[in-house]
Amino acid sequence: MTQVKSGDTVRIHYTGTLLDGSTFDSSAGRDPLEFQVGSGQIIPGLDSALPGMAVGEKKEVKVAAEEAYGAVNPEMRQQVPREGIPADIPLDLGTQLQMQTPDGQALPVTVVDVDESTVTLDANHPLAGKDLTFDIEVVSVN
Repeated sequence: MTQVKSGDTVRIHYTGTLLDGSTFDSSAGRDPLEFQVGSGQIIPGLDSALPGMAVGEKKEVKVAAEEAYGAVNPEMRQQVPREGIPADIPLDLGTQLQMQTPDGQALPVTVVDVDESTVTLDANHPLAGKDLTFDIEVVSVN
C-alpha cells in the first residue's frame, strides 16, 4: 500500500476540535481537503503528521498552538477611536470586520473590546494561541 510522503498530493477528511471538544472545522459533508504534503499549504503540525500514513488510515493528531496558527501577538491588537468608525458598523464583541492595510490588502479583524471612546480590534487568527486536535483520514495519495 502506498504511504504518504513529502511532495505527494493527498486528499483527507478531517474534523478539527478545540481542547473543550468543540468542533471549529470539518470536511464532513464536503469534498475532502486536497493539498501537497510539505508545501506549506496547511498548518505545520498537521502537515508533518501525514508522511507514513496510507489510504484509509485514520489518526488523531494533537497540534500545539506553535505548530498551528502560532501564539497570540499583542501587537496585532489595536485600539481605534470610536468616532473613527462609521455609525452603521456593528461593534458587538466577536463581530468580524475587514480593515485595509496601508498597501491596500484586506485584513480581517475581530471586535474584542468596546468602551465609550475606543474600539479594540484584533487581527490575530481566531485560533491563534490554541492547541488543536484533528481526526484525519487519508482518502487518496497521488
